Amino acid sequence: MNKPDNAIDISIIGAGVSGLSTGIRLLEAGHNVRIYAESISPNTVSDTAAAWWYPFLVEPLEKTNRWSAETFNELVRLREEEDVSCITMRMGKEFLEEECQVPGWSDSIPHFRILDDEEIASGYAFGWEIEAPVIEMQIYMPWLMGRFEELGGEINIVKINSISELPGEVLVNCCGLGGKELCNDHDLEPVRGQILYTTQDPGFGRFDQRPESLIYTIPRRDVTVLGGTAQRGDWDENIRDDDTEEILAKCESLWPELDRSKIVGMSVGLRPSRKEVRLEIERLPSGKKVIHNYGHGGAGVTLSWGCADEVARLLSSMMT
Repeated sequence: MNKPDNAIDISIIGAGVSGLSTGIRLLEAGHNVRIYAESISPNTVSDTAAAWWYPFLVEPLEKTNRWSAETFNELVRLREEEDVSCITMRMGKEFLEEECQVPGWSDSIPHFRILDDEEIASGYAFGWEIEAPVIEMQIYMPWLMGRFEELGGEINIVKINSISELPGEVLVNCCGLGGKELCNDHDLEPVRGQILYTTQDPGFGRFDQRPESLIYTIPRRDVTVLGGTAQRGDWDENIRDDDTEEILAKCESLWPELDRSKIVGMSVGLRPSRKEVRLEIERLPSGKKVIHNYGHGGAGVTLSWGCADEVARLLSSMMT
């Protein structure tokens, strides 16, 4: 690829879905990009994501709704135009305790409809149906890494003690939960998620997205993901039997046909949650500029391409 005259050297912190998506966008813009990360796939939080497109635990809504819609469109494009087969479209029904306004992103996706009364699960009063991408992250993450390197990107596995120690004219910080220490960010905290995998297919996804009663059954080609938990401030990455039992019981409330004998695995991930996604420019004391892109909560995949495009826009504004 021929580099433009204004190509710059960029270092990205983090090799999760945000770091890789951002790196790809900046390489496509003609820049020189290196990623520095302590862990790469399959050992990132992104690898454990249930990865149903849905804006979950993220603010501010006026921005995250737009970033989510941009990501939706890019995931569909990757599936249809580049044959990224680990992205599939599945139906899902979300159930709510009472009638409410539809979410702001609802008019940005092709299929959204309010459920008829007879479709609403017992114990709920309202709901809607959407069709959205589901991503098999154990395939998608290596695909992202391959695309990044194919475009000329370089990945370095290294522990990063300070943002300022990295080379590059501009730094892009996709550090995830690492920002708590790296950026001394006290707004950042883990939201623990435990999930189960079953070979049983529910036909369509079923969701209760309230953090305090979180339930989801996400059908993929390989397995169905059952969840979940949203335990704020919990750093425990071990499987907990009491959470396993609670997840099964909750999923059975929405999917009575669930067969416990078909459970084939479990995993835990820590969502990097923040009051608001941090996507902004900061000037370090050295004069070097950093574009922060972290704190995506439970929507790292859902926001990934939209936030990558926002980083590219911010970089372009810095260069003009």
